[in-house]
Amino acid sequence: MAVERSAPILVASNRGPVSYALGEDGSLTPKRGGGGLVSGLSAIGPDAGAVWVCAALGDGDREAARRAGAGHLDADHTGGQQVRMLDIAPDVFAAAYNGVANSVLWFVHHLLYQTPVEPVFDAEFRAQWAAYEAYNAAFADALAQEAADGAIVLVQDYHLALVPGLLRARRPDLRIGHFSHTPWAPPDYYRLLPDDVAAGVLRGILGGDRAAFLTGRWAAAFADCCAAVLGAEVVRGPDGSAAAVRFEGRETRLGVHGLGADADFLRERSRAADVDERLAALREQIGPGRKTIVRVDRTELSKNIVRGLLAYRRLLETHPEWRERVVHVAFAYPSRQDLTVYRDYTERVRVLAEEINAEYGTEGWQPVVLHVKDDFARSLAAYRLADVALVNPIRDGMNLVAKEVPVVSERGCALVLSREAGAYEELGADAVTVNPYDVEGTARALDEALRTPDAERADRTKRLAAAATALPPRDWFLTQLRALQAD
Repeated sequence: MAVERSAPILVASNRGPVSYALGEDGSLTPKRGGGGLVSGLSAIGPDAGAVWVCAALGDGDREAARRAGAGHLDADHTGGQQVRMLDIAPDVFAAAYNGVANSVLWFVHHLLYQTPVEPVFDAEFRAQWAAYEAYNAAFADALAQEAADGAIVLVQDYHLALVPGLLRARRPDLRIGHFSHTPWAPPDYYRLLPDDVAAGVLRGILGGDRAAFLTGRWAAAFADCCAAVLGAEVVRGPDGSAAAVRFEGRETRLGVHGLGADADFLRERSRAADVDERLAALREQIGPGRKTIVRVDRTELSKNIVRGLLAYRRLLETHPEWRERVVHVAFAYPSRQDLTVYRDYTERVRVLAEEINAEYGTEGWQPVVLHVKDDFARSLAAYRLADVALVNPIRDGMNLVAKEVPVVSERGCALVLSREAGAYEELGADAVTVNPYDVEGTARALDEALRTPDAERADRTKRLAAAATALPPRDWFLTQLRALQAD
């Protein structure tokens, strides 16, 4: 079935706004998602004619995509949005998603490799890279079919780094932007990638009219990689920052859009009845009169949960006065458990928490309260009661937890923040800053945060909340859209 070229605005991302569960009887049950893109598209309204192109992630999604054919999903399932879901062959998707996007590009940008033994770019990787190219080409084909003349296309993240260049070749009339939700690696580390792959990713993004990032630091690193790997020219703005990259007769402008927290949604949702119930249960588990150090993360390697637990253990060792007076509420929700390294990391988190409880716990005090089952209401409850929030990633594109806690906190919360989180650029002035590798320094920072006077903590929290909500999801999306329209 031919697809009418009619969409004036398109969004492309690996994950879409809806997923499907496939019943034994063949029925499909939709589950709608949230996040910045969903909020952004709702901001422009259903009458804008926007289309969201995404991949089918599981059997239910693939069945829904097959039933839709080259058309769109049932609008009743998507909140009225037009969504085209791509039925990419499962082996191609798995190789592109797990083999390249999550096991290579993610590792490079978050500096996660143990370089004496990894990476190893062998024949298996080359097959995975071919799948990544095919996966990106499927998106480029669908976008080219859907887009009206001169349409605006917003391509999201490292999964789809090749799409702008591939789409430019198919539809040179389009206005194309790419947004990176991850950090960007510095040139020396980025060049761990095979030379042709390193160049191919950069060329792909430079196929767009704009390349946007969460912070100026990540934009600068991208520009540095373009210069080092491709020999491209970096155009500087009046303040000396990288404003554009010129390469092979084209100029790609660089943008910075620091995604913020959705204050209205968080404040309303955090006062719901189910959150109140979780809050009461947590308070009972913690015990009366005790301070709390809260962290909420996926068990993603870059989140640095293990060193956070080691720092807490060191705090109890060096400051015995905190024993029985503080509880570390650690939510470590399993992530990417289809990858062995992530399963092993999740298990290490669990074992370390048990060791701390065995070493320091007493009959009436459990030093670490660890939860591994994802529960958003419980996370919001922890935000409300947190005295200290620990956000110590090795490297993070932004880290919305650092922005969400100050918005929801009831009494004010001291933020212990890694200087390697993108959020540091906006929140660092009112946070207790840590080097994420320095366990001893993080233990000292936790002690400092716990001792912050109530009035100072409340004042800092107000400033943190104001900075954290400066560019909420709808505005974040719309600023990118307007920038592409204006360029």
